[in-house]
Amino acid sequence: MRQLCGTVLIMEAIIVALAIAPTIALEHVHGGTAGAVGGGIAVVAIVLAGLVGRPRMGWVLYAGSALQVLVIAAGVVIPAMYVLGVIFAAFWFTGIWMARKFEKRSAAA
Repeated sequence: MRQLCGTVLIMEAIIVALAIAPTIALEHVHGGTAGAVGGGIAVVAIVLAGLVGRPRMGWVLYAGSALQVLVIAAGVVIPAMYVLGVIFAAFWFTGIWMARKFEKRSAAA
């Protein structure tokens, strides 16, 4: 689970950070606002990626799920986040589902 969900969060952080500049140029969002929202989301995603899958860190899956909702909600400020949020939420929940399925098979074997 650690590798799969961590990878989703790292990729999400990269894409969200890269979306800041086009948002400023194309959507005419103030640079400070776009940087704070996008940068904040990217930093939280990186921190959660480092914690996911560690012992006694089950809360990270809930925090990651909340982050997905936050990314979608950030679409109010940065409209591209609506699309990115839905895509990464699908990756996130699919990653959790696949990791749990794999862990069940490994435990049974």
